[in-house]
Amino acid sequence: MNTQALIDIAKALVADGKGLLAMDESASTCRKRFVEQGIEDTEAMRRAYRELLITTPQLAESVSGLILFDETVHQAKLDGTSFMDVIREAGLIPGIKVDLGAKPLAGHPGETVTEGLDGLRKRLEDYFKLGARFAKWRGVINIGDGLPTDGAIGVNAHALARYAALCQEVGLVPIVEPEVLMDGNHSLARCAEVTERVLRAVFAELDRQGVVLEGMLLKPNMVTSGADAAEQASIKQVADATLAVLLRTVPAAVPGIAFLSGGQSAEVASAHLNDMHQGQALPWAVTFSYGRALQQPALSAWNGVPGNVEAGQKELMHRAVCNRAAALGTYNEGMERP
Repeated sequence: MNTQALIDIAKALVADGKGLLAMDESASTCRKRFVEQGIEDTEAMRRAYRELLITTPQLAESVSGLILFDETVHQAKLDGTSFMDVIREAGLIPGIKVDLGAKPLAGHPGETVTEGLDGLRKRLEDYFKLGARFAKWRGVINIGDGLPTDGAIGVNAHALARYAALCQEVGLVPIVEPEVLMDGNHSLARCAEVTERVLRAVFAELDRQGVVLEGMLLKPNMVTSGADAAEQASIKQVADATLAVLLRTVPAAVPGIAFLSGGQSAEVASAHLNDMHQGQALPWAVTFSYGRALQQPALSAWNGVPGNVEAGQKELMHRAVCNRAAALGTYNEGMERP
């Protein structure tokens, strides 16, 4: 393990307000989003859409790296240039999602565990050879009556830590993603309580597995009201509650926190991130690792039509610029288009 190389990559991924574009949707998730837009779900259409994202001009001015899906790593432009080469030539860092998805957890109704540890070392080695320099693994935590249980939190924290240790062993920076879902009618305070429990468990396991904190990134949820809650927290309440939890649980040695959007709209995700940068000094870089909150406007503008590629890229670039501004604390509603 080259510790200094891991540290350098981790810092580069969150430097200067830049963040990550998560374009690591599984085939089933990609299919769902295409169907919503009336786009034919074929390998050719997925390849065309990913080429739109990857070749967006000046993307590297606001985005540091791309989280890819296995299919994307092996795809190429129509001219035969591999996507991995295109990404590197654009000044972006390629990364890869390596978990195999959340599956029902035996003995724990309503809870899941993320699978994919079997054979992971070999897969990580192969991705490193292909040019990936970081990876991502997502653990999913539900809030509900009696949920989450300590068992579900513990098994997901353990899996995240084992994954992270394997990544560092082969030279990949692990992005550790424990997501407490927005689904439900829980309060802001309840989300804060659960998120704190989860993060304490995750960092305890990372320590037990010998993970170098300086060579990893955290990708957590923001602390929000449940999507179905009657009372929705304000932008400031979300920012304040999120930072309060993170300051109690995330060691200063971690170089960066890159939030997932978790179902928030594009504009709200930017506003929440921006409000975390209003005056309070933070021990880590705080930025974005958004999927749908970055992609959806671009997907809608493109809509599977070859002639709409430039329109889709303009939408992606707009959201990337807005989110970098949010990560620097300079975003405002005036940046949004009418």
